[in-house]
Amino acid sequence: MDQQQEQKPLPSSLYTEEYFLTACEGYDEFTSSEGEHLSRRLSAAFKLAEVTPGMVILDVGCGRGEILRHCAQLGADAVGIDYAIVAVRMSQNVIQAVNGVMPGRTAVMQADAKRLPFPDAYFDRVLMFDVVEHLHPWELLEAMREVHRVLKPDGRFIIHTAPNVWYDRYAYPLVRLVRTLMGEGAKYPKDPRQFGVAVNQHVHVNEQSLWSMGRALREAGFEGKVWLDSPPQNRTENVLLAALRWLAFDVPPFRWFFEREVFAVASKR
Repeated sequence: MDQQQEQKPLPSSLYTEEYFLTACEGYDEFTSSEGEHLSRRLSAAFKLAEVTPGMVILDVGCGRGEILRHCAQLGADAVGIDYAIVAVRMSQNVIQAVNGVMPGRTAVMQADAKRLPFPDAYFDRVLMFDVVEHLHPWELLEAMREVHRVLKPDGRFIIHTAPNVWYDRYAYPLVRLVRTLMGEGAKYPKDPRQFGVAVNQHVHVNEQSLWSMGRALREAGFEGKVWLDSPPQNRTENVLLAALRWLAFDVPPFRWFFEREVFAVASKR
């Protein structure tokens, strides 16, 4: 049995409106501002694209559609694709509110990231925010090869994915042990995919590390920079924890395991 038969794509029915409004990154900011404001990590990822007027942008896995809105506000033409019909409908609602007002044009359609319905060398930027972890390795390779095809020779491919799989595999058990000793173990389930947003155990199938993300990009024909980051840390709760946080988040090789977010900026090789 080949990999594609063993690792079937996740059904789009898993991605409901409830998921996008209660579990998908940036939902708090979206519901409170109707997409006008981005979450910290979506904002950080979007900033990397350096969108300028006249660019043509593709948002792969556009979700609720707020990234399309922000591209248009900067004067770019933005197209969003998502294979979940719920996401397409939500994005359409967002862009209908801005079309005719924003400088850039927007569009959204239902499509498979592994078969992008666009011509070669068409986009200045391709964005893939919080999508990688939902694609099996064979799917990710096919999707990245499609991105490579539709990206202009001087274009840029921007990725954000979380969590860092090394955190889940190696750091989280230690964090859970320390928190249990502190009497906070009830907040830390054994399966890290259940931490914070329990639905992730059903939709996360391919978390990345610093190294695997770079390898996947190279295999698809890209070169670029991959790095780790994390939400701001509380460094003042007590001296011991502050010291441990400094060691975990500022000092290699520890930070390779404790930083939770993976970013990449790549171009065609």
